[in-house]
Formats: sequence, structure tokens, C-alpha cells
Amino acid sequence: MSSSHYALPHPLGLRRVVVTGIGMLTPLAVGAERTWQRLLAGHSGIGVLDRFPAAHLPARIAGQLPAAGEENGFRPEDWVERKELKKMDPFIVYAIAAATEALRDAGWAPAALAEQERSGVMIGSGIGGLPGIEAAARALENGSQRRLSPFFIPSNLINLAAGHIAIQHHLRGPAHATVTACASGAHAIGDAARMIALDDADVMVAGGTEGTICELGVAGFCAARALSTAFNDAPERASRPWDRARDGFVMGEGSGVMVLEEYEHARARGARIYAEVIGYGMSGDAYHAVAPPEDGNGAARAMQAALRRARLAPEAIDYINAHATSTPAGDLAEITALRHVFGAHLQGGVSVSSTKSAMGHLLGASGSVEAILSVLALRDQIVPPTLNLENRAAECEGIDLVAGKAYARPIRHVLSNSFGFGGTNAALIFAAPPEAARLQQA
Repeated sequence: MSSSHYALPHPLGLRRVVVTGIGMLTPLAVGAERTWQRLLAGHSGIGVLDRFPAAHLPARIAGQLPAAGEENGFRPEDWVERKELKKMDPFIVYAIAAATEALRDAGWAPAALAEQERSGVMIGSGIGGLPGIEAAARALENGSQRRLSPFFIPSNLINLAAGHIAIQHHLRGPAHATVTACASGAHAIGDAARMIALDDADVMVAGGTEGTICELGVAGFCAARALSTAFNDAPERASRPWDRARDGFVMGEGSGVMVLEEYEHARARGARIYAEVIGYGMSGDAYHAVAPPEDGNGAARAMQAALRRARLAPEAIDYINAHATSTPAGDLAEITALRHVFGAHLQGGVSVSSTKSAMGHLLGASGSVEAILSVLALRDQIVPPTLNLENRAAECEGIDLVAGKAYARPIRHVLSNSFGFGGTNAALIFAAPPEAARLQQA
């Protein structure tokens, strides 16, 4: 494999795809740049769960969006008209907010019908409208069907996130959704990039969203023994990927959305280009409904597929945003997969971090949020930190896990991993904008 894809024609004559806009809201902040700066500063967005009374639950912490009255807080009415909010579960509102920021950032507001018909939306979610389902179930339990909203069904359907974004911004191209658990956001970006590459659209608004912090959601993951319960009195220390004391993930919420665009289309309108999507790999574990194989072979195959598509050798990757959720089995399986794929390059050649340590696991939104953070790492030539890595697990010895503090380093290509229940795996690779790469080669 070549260490640079720019010297080669694009595989299969497919069109090139670039990132021209980003938007997100996370437990750290509302806004991509604010989230990024707080992440680099080592801040945590994890705190005491206050969305509902949780004293009876084993896990009483979460990565919640900052409230309206807080610094960088989230106000739904800033993004959606009040009369429309009752028609949407939180995950839809989050998606609209992130997509609106991304489209503004990209400077893309198609007015001509021809432009609208070549602009589409692909938004994924792992669970969708769980708070609305919980509320409806309670209404029925109390014997009052009349209390059910006529908007109950459409407010909870996962594809309605894409639907509402398309309606609000007049995007008449493909309107699609991915539902692959915690890989949903990454799959949405990869699948949307392929739509552009195959000439189904010129512009795609793509990413993931999740808003499932409710009693039913937290209790369900508690029942599965997936959540951290040992740090209820120190929430900011609970998400600790690769640390010996890790005991489960911290549930988070939010959304991350990219504007993807065909390269020549972006150039023609003078758009700012953050990065190019050059690799996308998928695989299935075919092993277990909720646990990865110990050898991480599915994750490894997804990364290898992304490298093949990108026409890169493993040594060309300089930063990896790992899926690493802070679960004992998952973190170990991913490290094993990384060792298999990257070999000696993992010993000092590549930096690996888990940004979930600062905001928790955003489930279906995690893959897109982390893809955006990877693109920002590429833009700024800075690797974000892994927080709470105080006593690293033995299997991680010799790997640069960016413990505790961000730092600058040369970055040519970044890889972002996302894995989900059902054994579904996705890997995305981004490179510097084509113009920057050509200047470096000159």
C-alpha cells in the first residue's frame, strides 16, 4: 500500500468527498469549537444525574448537555420553534441543532431547486426516542390513552431526525437513517460519503444523535451491568478508558453532524475544506449480541478495510480516536485489534486517545462526534487527551494513550473507530485537504 493516496487516481473512478462544515452539542458544550477547546483544556462534562430522581439506581451519573442557565448551555428554543418542540423527542432536537450549526459553518443554504435536489441528509441513532416511549408507557399505565400525543409515533422514529432537518433546510436529496447501535453516527458519515462518491448527491448532512438519558434508558443499561457504578461520588473520574479501575461506561447525550461535499463542488463555491474522507471500513463480529470477541477480530477487519479503501499503510496513521468506552472487555478487545493491525507502529508511532473520558459515551452520536474531533485534531495538529488514565492496564503498556494532557504533533491521517451492540463495526479515515497535501508534496 502507498503511504499517500494523492499520487494515485481515485479507486474505481469514484468522486472525492470532503468535509466543509461541522456542528455538535456535547456534555462539554453547545458548539463544535467550544467543545473542542474544553476538551483540549482537560475539562469533563460528566456530573451527577439530575434529569430525574436516580437514588434507587446503581449508576447515578451521566454526561448531560449543559442546561440553559449554565455556561455554553443548551436552549432547545434557540434551534426549534416552541410550537414544534412538542412534536419531537430530544434526539431530534439535538440533531437539528448540530445540523444547523454545520450548515451555517459550511455556508450551504441551497435556494435553487436543482441544488436542493442534490443535497441530502443521513442521520443515525442507536435508540432514538426513548424518553417519549417512557412517557407514553406511563400514560397508558395510568389508564389514560387520551394523554398520548398525536405526535407520539413520529416524534420517536429514528429517521425523523433526518426528516426534520431536510424539511427545515429544504434538502430534497436522499433522506436516510442508520441504526447500528453505537456505530450509527460513524456509519452515517461513511454511507453518506459513499452516496456522494457514487453521484447520488453533491452535498450530504451526515452524523448521529442520541437523547436517551431517562429512567428507562439508565435503568436498562444498569440491568445489563454496562454502566460505571464505582464513581457516583466523583462523576468526572468515572469514564476512565484503559485504566485498571474502569468498571463500565458513563451514559452521555448529544449530536455530531458534518456537511460532506463532493470535492469539485466545494472548490467551485469556494468552501473551506476541513479534511477529505479517504477511508471507510465495516465489518461484523458474528460473535455475540453485546460483547466483542476477545481478539477484536471484527474491529481489526473494519480498520483494515478502511486502510485498503484509503490506500494507506498502517504506518501512515498518526492519530486514532478509539471507541474505548471504559468497559473492561471492550477496551481490551480494541487494544488487541490495534496491536494486530498496527504492530510495531503502535509502540510510539501513533497516538491513541479516548475522548469519551471527557464526555461519556454518546451511544449513537459517539461515532460522529468523535469523527469531528478527529478532523479537528488533523486541522490543529493536536491530539486530545484521555482523562483519568491513572493506572493503565497491563495490555496497554508501550502505547501513547495521550494520558491527561493534549499535545501537538505532526498528523497526516486520522482514524476514528466505532463499534456497536450486535457486533457492528465502523472505521473512518480522514486526510488533510487535497490542496494542503499537494503543497506538502511539492
